[in-house]
Amino acid sequence: MTLTEICMIRHGETNWNKEKRIQGKTDIPLNETGKSQARACCEAAKNFEPTVFITSPLARAKTTAEIINQHVGLPLHEMKLFVERSYGDAEGMTIEDRNRYFPDRDNIPNVETLDALKARGMKGLEEVCEKYPGERVLIVSHGALINALLSVISNGELGTGVTFLENTSITKFACENGEWRVIDYNNTDHLTMVNE
Repeated sequence: MTLTEICMIRHGETNWNKEKRIQGKTDIPLNETGKSQARACCEAAKNFEPTVFITSPLARAKTTAEIINQHVGLPLHEMKLFVERSYGDAEGMTIEDRNRYFPDRDNIPNVETLDALKARGMKGLEEVCEKYPGERVLIVSHGALINALLSVISNGELGTGVTFLENTSITKFACENGEWRVIDYNNTDHLTMVNE
């Protein structure tokens, strides 16, 4: 029986998060609050005792991972399967504008479908499980992707359309003999000092 544990951290805040703009695959850097959130996350990440560290290649995730890695000290691997969902022509819009111009969210031109996002995210987790069986894997990724995984693994009880994930929130999954389960989600205990 091999147990692989996954700790996923949503990246820190960007100016577009603050402005409620849709980022998707648009590469927006962390702002100062985002860097503070990443620093606040270091202890929780270290306490997970990771043996492998993976990040989305987008700057907001990679910078979050680099800040955390100052305390974790592992080789940092980029994995494109963990990039954010593409929101197509809605990227850069505020949520208000997106709702006005694209009231049917499923029909935004050039958007990555939710099914495609779920499949891509699960493919990423399966690859991690195959490559690092029995390891404790830390992954810095994005809200829509982590929510899609929560949705798949919880059979829709959590995740997309149900759960909002805070910046640098921690979500944990475990895989044992091919069976996935949610251990924790949207944990922000480490952010109390940043938010005060």
